[in-house]
Amino acid sequence: MDDPYQILGLKRDATADDIRVAYRKLAKKHHPDLNPGDKSAEEKFKTISGAHDLLADPEKRGKFDRGEIDAAGAPRHSERQYYRDYADDGGRTKYRTNPAGNAGADPDDLESFFSQAFGGRGFAGGRPTPPANRHYTLSVDFLDAANGATKRLTLPDGKVLDVTIPPGLRDGQTLRLKGKGEPARNGAQAGDALIEVSVAPHRLFRREGDDVIIEVNMSLREAVLGAKIQVPTIKGPINVNIPAHTAPGTRLRLKGRGIGQGHQFVELKLVLPTGPEPALNAFLEQWKPVHEFDPRAGLLDP
Repeated sequence: MDDPYQILGLKRDATADDIRVAYRKLAKKHHPDLNPGDKSAEEKFKTISGAHDLLADPEKRGKFDRGEIDAAGAPRHSERQYYRDYADDGGRTKYRTNPAGNAGADPDDLESFFSQAFGGRGFAGGRPTPPANRHYTLSVDFLDAANGATKRLTLPDGKVLDVTIPPGLRDGQTLRLKGKGEPARNGAQAGDALIEVSVAPHRLFRREGDDVIIEVNMSLREAVLGAKIQVPTIKGPINVNIPAHTAPGTRLRLKGRGIGQGHQFVELKLVLPTGPEPALNAFLEQWKPVHEFDPRAGLLDP
């Protein structure tokens, strides 16, 4: 695999947020679900996911930056590294003379060296390799995030995961699927799948904490005389009363109709007729309000 920084279009000093944003942008563009039958997009998605897996893990990223592992995560060992380890050890590595009179490293130290060099297997078989997590992104719509749902995620290798979206999920939240990450190796348990969820905006609803806000139009007649209208909620439409003499911008609260313990608020917006209304014009020209008032009172006060 090529340099993961180049794959994601990042500089070496990229922050965790830079990595996340770059990955999400590229993953959405090349995801197999959005490019059905496109093998090149599928391969590109695998490469992008591999680069993200390495850079999103601080420990792996540090090892890569120090040259200890390659872009695929495989260890890089060299004679220089061995001698650097000896130097870092402060000269405590044990030496003894072999039967031929030559000095050499103690077999115990060689065992330790080969154990590190060959992934923990050494001469006598080795320790389990720590599990590695896999990072994915998943886009869900607003109502699925609000009410909960089950979504299917296609992995770079073609496998699928059924992901349970809990009610009230927030944009950017990460879900953990135990044991669904990198397969187990050397007797270790499998890693986890870490799924960052992005919530798509809704054409009507917006979220404020656990409250849901929706803008609803009302006519002049409804604002003056009041009316009963139907309003959509995240769980389906309900009837709502507009009180008489309701001013534009008024918020009506629908208790318990939000997310979890939240509410839904209906923001009322006045919409006038788009065409001429001679009768309305004539009425307003003759209309004499009982109580005169200035709707802009105090506007020009210093």
